[in-house]
Amino acid sequence: MLGLILVFAGFMFGGIVGSQYVKFTVQANQFGDCFDYTNEGKAIPVSCSLVIQNKYVVLGVVVALVGSGIASLVKGVKGKWDQDVRSDEMVGPKT
Repeated sequence: MLGLILVFAGFMFGGIVGSQYVKFTVQANQFGDCFDYTNEGKAIPVSCSLVIQNKYVVLGVVVALVGSGIASLVKGVKGKWDQDVRSDEMVGPKT
């Protein structure tokens, strides 16, 4: 259950927070200069390298969340926590 939550959180975080970096990536690739536009339409110059670094930090967080979720799922499938029950702790009919 925890693994599914972590994977879902990773995709949601990447979709919501990562979407703001699309416009800066296009600007950096096409024009070489990055600008952030205000609601009034004014262009504010922004450092492209700083924005790209922030994008990679967000990507790292997303990969960490999704990776830890997948690891948790694999560990849950391969885990022996439900198989290592002593016979005196078992409940149900004794056979």
